[in-house]
Amino acid sequence: MHFLETMKAMLVWTGAGAVLLFVLMYIDSLFTKYKDFAEVKAGNMAVTLRIIMKLIAQGYILSGSIATANNLVEALVYSVIAFVILFILEMIVRLLLRYWAQFDLDKGTQEGKIGFGLFAGTLHLVGAFIITACF
Repeated sequence: MHFLETMKAMLVWTGAGAVLLFVLMYIDSLFTKYKDFAEVKAGNMAVTLRIIMKLIAQGYILSGSIATANNLVEALVYSVIAFVILFILEMIVRLLLRYWAQFDLDKGTQEGKIGFGLFAGTLHLVGAFIITACF
């Protein structure tokens, strides 16, 4: 492939990935019991850590799908499917923790408890590693 074609393809794939990442993070924020960016602006480090780890997880999934896909649409579809799987897994784990261990990740994270934010973010990272291994 010619250099300029490669650069054009890289820009298109990167741009599409960035847009998808923004959309997925926005959709995820709709299901959070608090306003993510309001908490970040207020200095809540637990929420900040959770968002950063979630962003890394989604970026990792996106990079895995791009690396294995045959075309851009396929990569984006893989990423969306992986996001849905990760979202479902996270909801199941949150429910299990809340009911079996009386451990409410959303409440603790919103209260600024860093351990809660780290735990919630780690769920995303571990889920991303597992899901991406399936590509």
